[in-house]
Amino acid sequence: MFNYCPACASEKISFADGRAFRCPACGFVYYHNTASATGCIISVPQPAGTEKILFLVRGHEPAKGKLDLPGGFVDPGEGAIEGLYREIKEETGWAPPVPEGKTLAGIFTLIDSFPNVYPYKNIPYNTCDLFFSLCAPGLCGKDLHLQGGEIAAVRFLKPEEINYDEIAFDSTRRAVRAYLRVD
Repeated sequence: MFNYCPACASEKISFADGRAFRCPACGFVYYHNTASATGCIISVPQPAGTEKILFLVRGHEPAKGKLDLPGGFVDPGEGAIEGLYREIKEETGWAPPVPEGKTLAGIFTLIDSFPNVYPYKNIPYNTCDLFFSLCAPGLCGKDLHLQGGEIAAVRFLKPEEINYDEIAFDSTRRAVRAYLRVD
């Protein structure tokens, strides 16, 4: 990531312990901390007690063409739930309704969190992916206005239709399995 120290331009900068860049010439230390990211399993109830899960088809690398959940990186100044809500709106054009008397936190249920590595332009970003669920009765494709370029398509899948090899990231596969209580 760094060939030269950003503080003194020394070439002696090194990446130590898999998390910090250190410069012995001037003492500069940069911690390459884990970034926060979110994902949401949006469940659409179906007749006879079944459900479909909303998946997005990635329109760009990494993992172009693979399945993903709505969500993304948490921006500076945001909490995880604010970032998740923003990402859902940006990617799908649909804003989950917030019933009167509830907050954003009240519409999402935490599933779990998993580590992930997000390879972007040859830089591996370590992330802590927080996964939530949301029930959206009646949600369908016509309610969505996908973000051009980033999202190629949408798929509503029954649990038995999910091919885990088609899911973009290991953390997302783990979250879907945890939500469905599948080993």
